[in-house]
Parts: sequence; C-alpha cells; structure tokens
Amino acid sequence: MGKWWVNKMKTLSLIKFGIAIGLVYGLGLLISSDRTVPNSEFIPEMVHSVAYDSYAPNPNFADGKTLQMPPEGTIALGFMPEYPDGELTKENAGKVLKSPFDIETMDLARGAKVYATFCQVCHGLTGDGDGPVTKRGVPPPPSLKTDRVRNMMDGDIYYLISKGVGNMPPYSVQVKREDRWLVTHFIKTMK
Repeated sequence: MGKWWVNKMKTLSLIKFGIAIGLVYGLGLLISSDRTVPNSEFIPEMVHSVAYDSYAPNPNFADGKTLQMPPEGTIALGFMPEYPDGELTKENAGKVLKSPFDIETMDLARGAKVYATFCQVCHGLTGDGDGPVTKRGVPPPPSLKTDRVRNMMDGDIYYLISKGVGNMPPYSVQVKREDRWLVTHFIKTMK
C-alpha cells in the first residue's frame, strides 16, 4: 500500500512540474510571439546609445573632439611617481628615498627570490659579479660585496636598481617597487 502512494505522489509532482514548465513556455510565447521583434526596452537610451569613434567630431564636448585629454594630475594605473617632489637624481636619491620596510616588516626571502630571478644572471649567486652571462662575453658587473656598495645608502641602491647603470638595464618597469626595496635590503645582507 505504501509503494502505491509514493509512486502516485511522484507522478503528481512530475505532472505539476510539467504543467508549470508548459505555462512558463506559453507565457513566453504570448509575450513575444515574433522572435524577430524585441520585447519592451527599459531605458532604451542605454541600449541604443550613440557611439563615437575616438577621432570623430563630437558635439557633446566644448572642443568638438571625442578623444579628450585626461584631467590634470591624473596618474595612469600602476604608474605612481617614485618621488613626487621634483626630479629624482642619482646625487639626491640616497638622501630622499627611504625604504617603506623596517626590520620587522622586511621579507628577505622575497628579496632573495627576486634577486635570483632578475639579478643573479649577471651578479652571480653570491653577488661577486660572476653570473652565467659573464662566461658568454658580457662584461662582469662589479661585486656587490665591496665596501663601496656596503657604504651606499639604501636609496642609492634602490635608484640604481630602478634606473640602471652602465650595462645594467632599468628594472622599474619589470620589478614592483616593494620588490626593488626588498632586493636592496637583500643586497645589504650579502657578505
């Protein structure tokens, strides 16, 4: 007796579900019986806005151009200036550039990883200037263990990493600002 009741309930549920689907489909046909004609549009100006080509005339702006200059002071995404107070030079970099990291927040393991990725090929594993490219004809860079490098201020090393010097290319485009500071601190730990 129990199985018959369960089967009847399942059958009724399936019938109700089928009827509901049929009603929804029928309602859809009533609303839009012609598939080539769109339904009512809410705020049609948003759907059918006038698109202007970048270099086409545009009556919406005072100068009549579509392509507008960005507002004064606009900074492109990801291009925040390194030093906002005027031009940064090699001479003043050590005095004005200060590391955003202190001993507790500095991640030397990350600095070592970035060094291994970008610097080790020329400067070598230990910073002696004996990287693999020096064995293929590239002039060897100076050792990072000299007193000259040890006595440099953090800002000076950071500037050289960012802007490059001699055969060394600038890494400000390839390496994020925080990573360049971490490499600076990692270089200072080399002995």
